[in-house]
Amino acid sequence: MVLDSLSPGSRRVYRKALDDFFRWHEELARPPLSKRLVQRYKRHLEDQGLAPSTVNRALCAIRKLAREAADNALLDPVLAEGIARVKGVRSNGVRTGNWLTRDQAQALLDAPAISTLKGLRDRGLLAVLIGTGLRRTEAADLTFDHVQQREGRWVIVDIVGKRGKVRTVPMPSWAKAAIDGWAKVAGITAGRVFRAMAKDDRLNGTQITPQAIRDVVAEYASALGFDGIAPHDLRRTFAKLAHKGGAGLDQIQLSLGHASIKTTERYLGIEQDLTDAPCDRLGLRLG
Repeated sequence: MVLDSLSPGSRRVYRKALDDFFRWHEELARPPLSKRLVQRYKRHLEDQGLAPSTVNRALCAIRKLAREAADNALLDPVLAEGIARVKGVRSNGVRTGNWLTRDQAQALLDAPAISTLKGLRDRGLLAVLIGTGLRRTEAADLTFDHVQQREGRWVIVDIVGKRGKVRTVPMPSWAKAAIDGWAKVAGITAGRVFRAMAKDDRLNGTQITPQAIRDVVAEYASALGFDGIAPHDLRRTFAKLAHKGGAGLDQIQLSLGHASIKTTERYLGIEQDLTDAPCDRLGLRLG
């Protein structure tokens, strides 16, 4: 019931959080669900040294579990209300994640061996992730119908992101060329752009999973010595390189599909520049 009410992206996160909670609950011989039990689980997660955001995601999943159980007469509403009042962990600062430099991003883009079909697919996939900032779930759902021309340039139209938000994302010509190179050799012109591959370098299905995309990024990043790089870090890299290249925050926000400019700023790790401050750009002076 919890998962049925969520978007596909949230469903994966909540499923893992609830599976972890149920395993821990099983080890305790399944005591009754209560505020005290959830507080105990919170301490268990903190004792493992997990990040506040990870602990808070787990608590969100358990709160929703309690609400759904109460709404369906499976849990006393008073108990559900008590669980809802379990406070999350306060976060000191923001963990901004990883970025690649322009040279590192170029090296990653050039890493796949395009003499193979898998290499062509992987180059196209990396080009889309770095060149447009799509989430891995969005890249997995990308179809040829999404790729269209608007105002003389290639764009990804009507891609559906988090919470069902629809947006259009401009795409650099080199990313479109990488898609075309893969699609031509693969002999595909419709449906999902990126497909699973068999070990003998043949197509294996009509789509690719978000987990497989994560594996592709990790494979090439690790080979280049960029350990710990995930698809979301390529999304951050897109934002960082675009900002350094002079793109406005509002335009980067629109491409990424962020509801708040604050989220975009966190992606960029923006800090106050005291040597070239906004007040220095006003163009005013005393008479």
